[in-house]
Amino acid sequence: MERRSLLRAAVIGGTSAALGGTLWRGAAYAAPAQPGTGPYGALGSPDANGIRLPSGFTSRVIARSGQRVGSTSYTWHNAPDGGACYADGTGWIYVSNSEINPSGGASAVKFSSTGAITSAYRILSGTRQNCAGGKTPWNTWLSCEEVSLGYVYETDPWGTSAAVQRPAMGRFKHEAAAADPVRKVIYLTEDETNGRFYRFVPAAWGNLSSGTLQVMVAGSATSGSFTWADVPDPDGSPTATRSQVSGSKSFNGGEGCHYANDTVWFTTKGDNRVWQLNLLNNTYELAYDDSLVNGTAPLTGVDNITGASSGDLFVAEDGGTMEICVITPDDVVASFLRIDGQSGSEITGPAFSPDGTRLYFSSQRGTTGSSSGGITYEVTGPFRS
Repeated sequence: MERRSLLRAAVIGGTSAALGGTLWRGAAYAAPAQPGTGPYGALGSPDANGIRLPSGFTSRVIARSGQRVGSTSYTWHNAPDGGACYADGTGWIYVSNSEINPSGGASAVKFSSTGAITSAYRILSGTRQNCAGGKTPWNTWLSCEEVSLGYVYETDPWGTSAAVQRPAMGRFKHEAAAADPVRKVIYLTEDETNGRFYRFVPAAWGNLSSGTLQVMVAGSATSGSFTWADVPDPDGSPTATRSQVSGSKSFNGGEGCHYANDTVWFTTKGDNRVWQLNLLNNTYELAYDDSLVNGTAPLTGVDNITGASSGDLFVAEDGGTMEICVITPDDVVASFLRIDGQSGSEITGPAFSPDGTRLYFSSQRGTTGSSSGGITYEVTGPFRS
């Protein structure tokens, strides 16, 4: 995946626009892009599941909150949120958090090589408001509590090993996690209006039981250089982790986080931005800011984020027009799919199957607007490789 920034961004939506040069530095608009001309083309009419998709793509419902998953005896959790996929022999597993408090936790669905559901089961119980999380290179799922003094729990997607609380990763209002196998660290976002961006440096890579929590230190600008500083008291009491290091950079509502090829991207919902950190030269900048296009961009309510092998970023909306949007390596921003009739919900947990041909995600509250109305979907089609 290439490093990117919206220096040449073509923004494609209901009202088309394009950015020529770096708009926040005063460059002029380029010729407008054509509506619906993103890498996958225009969205079609709603399918039987109420999802508008580009040509060649289809959707199916995998699970509904409060109902049995497929032909299994397992009942799917309420408020499905962050998720990830894991290879399982010739098949795969999709894990999903439950953002309810109390109870929370996470569940998993196992698929055969043909995509048939073979089983579903619980992998984490008794936790609080598990929102996002992240996949580790050693194939565990980090499930994060989005509550004050919340924990990270390391879980087994196969459900054979008990989940383990990881207090060394800090106690704060956790959102997402992203593993960096090059620098051997885990990046962490914090869902507070003055949240911080962290990294956890394990004492031994592959073992999260001990290590050092660090926070990003930088100026107030939207681009520049950054450093890392140790958080003196990772348990966040009596002083919150975000308030312990002078000069640590504040972010407005940290959400999704994704790492690839010496770059980490994360979203901030309070200002509808996607940030990127270039880890080779320790600089940061905006990868997306919808205020730069006067509200004409298709992407609003930025939330969970994931990446494809093509280098495309897929960003789910919390609200907005209930879309998953794509940001391409050449800086095109366009709608990939839209869910109709679920304006009281949000899209969560986007994750690709190991072969990259299926995208999983949830509508957290579905058509009911309630946590008991969650719907988890699969979209199959000709994704770019």
